[in-house]
Amino acid sequence: MSWEITGMSAVCALGDTVAGIHGALCSGRSGLAPLSAFDGSKYRAGAAYEVRDRVRSGVDEPLRATRWLVRVVREALADAGLPEPEPGLPVLVGTTHREMRTTELWWQHDGPLSPTDLHFTAALHSALGLHNVHTVASACAASLYGLGMATDLIALGEADTVVVAGTDAIPESSFGGFDRIQFPPPDTVRAFDRSRRGMIMGEGAVAVVLRRAGTYPGRVHGLVRGVSMNCDASHPTAPDSAGIVRAIEDAHARAAVVPDDIDLVIVHGSGTAQSDLAEAVALKAVFKAADPGPLVTAIKGGMGHISGGAGLLNLVVALESIRSGALPGVSDLTDPIEEVKELRVVSGRPAAGPFGTAQVHAVGMGGINAVAIAEGATR
Repeated sequence: MSWEITGMSAVCALGDTVAGIHGALCSGRSGLAPLSAFDGSKYRAGAAYEVRDRVRSGVDEPLRATRWLVRVVREALADAGLPEPEPGLPVLVGTTHREMRTTELWWQHDGPLSPTDLHFTAALHSALGLHNVHTVASACAASLYGLGMATDLIALGEADTVVVAGTDAIPESSFGGFDRIQFPPPDTVRAFDRSRRGMIMGEGAVAVVLRRAGTYPGRVHGLVRGVSMNCDASHPTAPDSAGIVRAIEDAHARAAVVPDDIDLVIVHGSGTAQSDLAEAVALKAVFKAADPGPLVTAIKGGMGHISGGAGLLNLVVALESIRSGALPGVSDLTDPIEEVKELRVVSGRPAAGPFGTAQVHAVGMGGINAVAIAEGATR
């Protein structure tokens, strides 16, 4: 079984369209810039991948994650030919922080807060008439978990169309927490590089419209072939390569593919010592007999770690890579770790297609893993 992606939209530090974000990644551009949300002098790290949409620099605003969510859901629905959706259309929103930043501003007496602001339903109902909204909060894998749940809803006959989204703004409390545990602070996200020093937070939102295959006569961006989810809980924070292997193999089984069918992989690639190592070991194990094996890349060096939306952003960039025939490389990769030297990791200039089938990862703390298999559009 497969599911069609008929609409998509995204916004992050690199741009506000999927094609624009992909183009920025291919050109090697980075969205990393000095902090503007709060006083960076209090922290060792003074930069992040922010969406530069505040009215005044240095003055933060409440409900930005909600604002982006409404925008990308509206745009994805319009892209899918559903500008006036049915009110009961299911919407699954992956997030790590929800509106934590709004709560911080309220606590600091810098903005109002209503209890309804802490759930996305009120905003989506007010803007688009949607009320069947569910929040998925499985850390960095949240939006791919949402995608997996959406495929289940459609497969079980509970819906023919589901919106899947992810959104997160950068809370100061989370930024400060990472600042304390990453020393010295990373100057960028260096996935798979020996000099990697950790993750840098990003923000933004992404949405796709998923439909039962064969029910929509219009343009299709791609097909979701299968999504796997697991939570191995082998360690409180560090990912486990064996758990990632199980997630990849389950995704392959659900998608009815074998390793040789995969043309490209966009990994989680957070630039942390343990996560990058676990993903590299898992990829070597799964693709050890594939010839020549898939091209492998990571995109957080350009847009940062967008928390709950990270996995779904990997997916839309993968689909745009298939469409355009250009796969962006891993940025700032100059000294690869030993574990990736047998893999076909793309760095520097984009790799040229054609590409057919993509594998995308979301790897969260505590073994929260999700893997999706997608292929390019058939029309």
